[in-house]
Amino acid sequence: MAQAAEAKKRGKTKEKPVDQETLLKAYRTMLLIRRFEEKAGQLYGMGLIGGFCHLYIGQEAVVVGMQLAISDGDEVITSYRDHGHMLACGMEARGVMAELTGRSGGYSHGKGGSMHMFSREKNFFGGHGIVGAQVSIGNGLAFSNWYRGNDRVSLTYFGEGASNQGQVYESFNLAALMKLPTVFIIENNKYGMGTSVERSSASQDLSQNGVPWGIQGIQVDGMDVLAVKEAADTAVAACREGKGPFLLEVKTYRYRGHSMSDPAKYRTREEVQMMRSQHDCIENARHRLEALDVEEKVFKAIDDEIKAIVQDAADFAQSSPEPELSELYTDILLEG
Repeated sequence: MAQAAEAKKRGKTKEKPVDQETLLKAYRTMLLIRRFEEKAGQLYGMGLIGGFCHLYIGQEAVVVGMQLAISDGDEVITSYRDHGHMLACGMEARGVMAELTGRSGGYSHGKGGSMHMFSREKNFFGGHGIVGAQVSIGNGLAFSNWYRGNDRVSLTYFGEGASNQGQVYESFNLAALMKLPTVFIIENNKYGMGTSVERSSASQDLSQNGVPWGIQGIQVDGMDVLAVKEAADTAVAACREGKGPFLLEVKTYRYRGHSMSDPAKYRTREEVQMMRSQHDCIENARHRLEALDVEEKVFKAIDDEIKAIVQDAADFAQSSPEPELSELYTDILLEG
């Protein structure tokens, strides 16, 4: 009984039959994010991407699982580790990569870079460079849904390092007070920059951080894309029914440093290798699909397709022209 309760709390899905079509879709998107980020890392090393660049490698199951639970019109907002969220939302790899390289073909016309791109078409309201700042904005998106009386929800992502920010708790209070349809998602990858969550947070179960405001929370295995989807289904349904907000702590892991300039000496190589070899979200999804008799040629076709998309994005990014100087004076004022 105790084990069943713990499994439910953590959002496990092992007892449920696996939907092959859903898992195959998730596998493809996770692989796209992984290969895209690997290519972005290469371009950064070549000096083609300037500024900060925070890669999402290892965390792919989080955003992919969440996206499987939402519908057209729902909004997404996140922090600076945002490329995976953009791709999962359906933004084109070409436009994302071009923005990383500061080119006019990028989603923010080369002016936003890695941390600041948006797509109204895909309801992606940005990566945000200020730690925790997007949480209040995500609450604002949810407020607009509440005000309009629709059933849309706002997926508001932030990291465990931002989870103790004052503005996060202010957002919890307002969301709970007004029952806003906000799904708060803590992407707990264990390290806020170089500080482990054990050293930075007195709360050892971040899913319960909303309890003082009566916010329901679930702790989820973020290396299991179907576990994330199951927890997301629960959270999104509660918000649509007017029972929100909801808090998910998705326990994940980033393989690379905090940013491209981080050598990540605060953890051992053995720790990283253990996560890669035993808990990798893409490999785990592939093993499940193999158990469902998905043939090797299917994986090969997906791999070839993804490689072509990513290479095309890299080529486009390098060939797209830099923005004109006149772009400095656009997108800065909206006159009514």
